[in-house]
Amino acid sequence: MRAALVDREGRIHGRVKAPTPAGDVMAALKGAIEGLAKDDVINDVIGVGIGVAGLVDRRAKRVLISPNIRSLDGQGFEGLYPGRTLALENDANAAAMGELWLGAGKRFPSFVLLTLGTGIGGGFIHNGRLLDVAAEAGHMSIDKEGPKCVCGNYGCLELFASARAITGAVVKALEGGVESALRGLYEGNVYKLTAEDIFKAASDGDGLSREALKEAGRYLGVGIANLINLLSPDAVLLAGGLTGAWDIYVAEAVKEAQKRALKSLFESVGILPASLGDDAGVLGAARLVLEPDSA
Repeated sequence: MRAALVDREGRIHGRVKAPTPAGDVMAALKGAIEGLAKDDVINDVIGVGIGVAGLVDRRAKRVLISPNIRSLDGQGFEGLYPGRTLALENDANAAAMGELWLGAGKRFPSFVLLTLGTGIGGGFIHNGRLLDVAAEAGHMSIDKEGPKCVCGNYGCLELFASARAITGAVVKALEGGVESALRGLYEGNVYKLTAEDIFKAASDGDGLSREALKEAGRYLGVGIANLINLLSPDAVLLAGGLTGAWDIYVAEAVKEAQKRALKSLFESVGILPASLGDDAGVLGAARLVLEPDSA
């Protein structure tokens, strides 16, 4: 969970970053907002922008479903701060707005943003505007025989290409007896492994870690190719923790996308890192408050 106090030029005057609580997310969110908007600035705050992982009803200011934060399913925000503008958006869409405003998306009329972390999110910008679509790229089905996802679909992209998928694949291989330097971590408790542990081991030459990242990258490439063929964007921007493994995971994705996307479309698209990091979502949410007509 991230919050920031943002001015009209996109300058950040304070930040909060904390684990998303398992319980009362709304109370934690309000606490973060009010911790930033203290007495000396509260009268200058014109509104609050919120990005949520999941499907949202922008007009009713309500979360329809948040597959990874189920306590927010059905949650309404309309009355959160009466008298102030409130914008509610999918978190990856908000990040796309941030990149369009102040980041790597400034120079592209149309682009896809993919957020690559525990899950996979998507945001679509077309002709300088946020498309009013769900953009749930992580829940496109890429394997009709694949496992069931928390969203209810089967074979979703994030089941194969996310940080959770990479960690799960490594743990399964270790349970099956595959040798790896990762066994030396956490006194052999493989269930404590993180994606960061796998990145580091891959950088050090660990075979299992490298293959897990490459396999996930190939699945990501399938998803990117589908998006290129559907949307013909000027760029695909990649954000999130998994971009730390760019030379293995993303490089494999680019190769796979090149094999699968229509040649003329692939040759006209750039696959690039986003530039705003953790700030993309809060900046985009702020932009939606400042310029509601930008979406």
